[in-house]
Amino acid sequence: MEKHLFTFFLLMVYSFIGWCGEMLYCSACQRRLCEKRGFLNGPLCPIYGHGALIVLFCLDGGCHSPILTFLLGGILTTMLEYLTSYTMEKLFHMRWWDYSQFKLQINGRVCLLNSTLFGLACVFLCHIANPPISAWAESLFAQGIGVPFSIALLLLYGADIFLSIRSAIRIGGRLAKLHAIHDELSEKLAALRAETVQTVQTRLEPFTEYSTGLPARLEAAKAEAQQKLHALYERQDIFERRLLRSFPTMKSIHYPEAMKKWKEYIANLKK
Repeated sequence: MEKHLFTFFLLMVYSFIGWCGEMLYCSACQRRLCEKRGFLNGPLCPIYGHGALIVLFCLDGGCHSPILTFLLGGILTTMLEYLTSYTMEKLFHMRWWDYSQFKLQINGRVCLLNSTLFGLACVFLCHIANPPISAWAESLFAQGIGVPFSIALLLLYGADIFLSIRSAIRIGGRLAKLHAIHDELSEKLAALRAETVQTVQTRLEPFTEYSTGLPARLEAAKAEAQQKLHALYERQDIFERRLLRSFPTMKSIHYPEAMKKWKEYIANLKK
């Protein structure tokens, strides 16, 4: 039990360090403090924590040569990033990040720049950071602090995972509804135009939009759709909004246009 909690504690430590690194890197690239990063609501990026543990386990704490640690660590973490991207896309039908704009990338899921940074991070992890961090963690568990603290973290971590997964599922459902509203509006507009043309042809009267009342009916249909869209946008909770901000390049596999319009709505609220 204690051994598993010790491993979990290290997972949390490296997930937090990874989150800090992600925030610093993204803020430096944007030249301003970026939005909170990561799938979870707390200051954690589990992909970094899992990556750190996988590298430490597979490389037995690190290779004798830092160059070999760089190469093997970069390969392991790149494989993890690709697998994570693929799995999350299949689970939630969304592409959470996309490196398609980079020249050296694979299916937009991984890129050479990130792999290089991951390799450097693995060298830092194995040859510099992990020995003192592991010693510190061992001292906490030796003092009897580590076990209760890890259990508390585990409960918070489980709750955060639940809330984040729920938010991701809700976003997918909301996108489906947004798509349906846009489709319904398009069908109504098409039906109104077809009805007007048929009426004019039947009566053999010259086409006059105002005589058929088309503009008023079109505006009524648009107003109804806008009301439904606004109500749907407003129902999103803080966890959904946070998730959308954390992944600015997120794309919906099935409803890309609905996602685009949703992001435009959120961007307009900031103005």
